[in-house]
Amino acid sequence: MAYDYSKYLRSGKIPHIWCPGCGYGIIMKSLIRAIDATGLDKDEIVLTSGIGCASRLPGYMDFNTLHTTHGRSLAFATGVKVANPKLKVIALGGDGDMTAIGGNHFIHACRRNIDITCFVFNNYIYGMTGGQYSPTTPKNAKATTAPYGNADNQFDIAQLAIGAGATFVARTTTYHAVPMEKLIKQALDHKGFSVVEIMAGCPTGYGRKNKQGSPANMILWQKENAVPANKAKEMSEEEMAGKFAIGVLHEVHKPEYVEAYDAQVGLK
Repeated sequence: MAYDYSKYLRSGKIPHIWCPGCGYGIIMKSLIRAIDATGLDKDEIVLTSGIGCASRLPGYMDFNTLHTTHGRSLAFATGVKVANPKLKVIALGGDGDMTAIGGNHFIHACRRNIDITCFVFNNYIYGMTGGQYSPTTPKNAKATTAPYGNADNQFDIAQLAIGAGATFVARTTTYHAVPMEKLIKQALDHKGFSVVEIMAGCPTGYGRKNKQGSPANMILWQKENAVPANKAKEMSEEEMAGKFAIGVLHEVHKPEYVEAYDAQVGLK
């Protein structure tokens, strides 16, 4: 029997507004299946988002959802979690929303180790707001705000999260839909701040401007350049040039923020 996604969707919000060839529908599908696998009731889950293409996703999903201001997904998520620690809180956003405008919230959520699952959709560009370059736009790539090529060095979101203190960090792509579903489930099950960076093509805002070819070519690029984390550890820096590791990149266990805070002030 085909999987029934309808119970998790707001039918009145469909069809979605993502561009043809966008991978965000694949991410939503994997997220639904992973949430279903947790066995949690819909009322136990809160999704927060900022502004941008990725942040449209909670609007399509039938959970408790907060569509907030640009870059503030994690700020609202933190407030929800502190107010009701029993809730499973999920924050999501694009690379610009989460690591530029919301960058300060991102690094401090990592260091607190608050029990929130954060998904960063990385398509190398501010897609919805005009195709401006973001912290993950590759050096020399073109954007509406970099018509001669981006002069800035590129953020590595996963390494940023690890360095800031996140206790679970993983990366996947929209090509790897089935492994992505499993990684999302692992992140949801992790106690503490978990981050999953999801590489996704933006044919309209990034691919067209940088002559990446069709949406199919862009997703094949993910397949050809993603390297399983265990294999990546054995490869030299030269061998990994232009490629990126996928899978669980980092996992440790530390005291969760809300529980640690309650213990410190005598509430537990």
